[in-house]
Amino acid sequence: MTSFDTIPEAFDWWIKNHYPALSPELKKGKAVRAWKDYTYNQGISEKRMREILIEFGHFKIKTSIVHEP
Repeated sequence: MTSFDTIPEAFDWWIKNHYPALSPELKKGKAVRAWKDYTYNQGISEKRMREILIEFGHFKIKTSIVHEP
């Protein structure tokens, strides 16, 4: 199990390690658009990164917010 501190960090790992192994059928549509947008710095939101990670990477994402006075 690998853990990450941020969505962009996890997405970067997914692009480099998981995306290349996707089947050709899955490399169409949403996944390839996200890959192109990220790789060519065309802009991709954290919301979209999160959707891609959940749909194509089987990630579980938890948010933790801590206020320390």
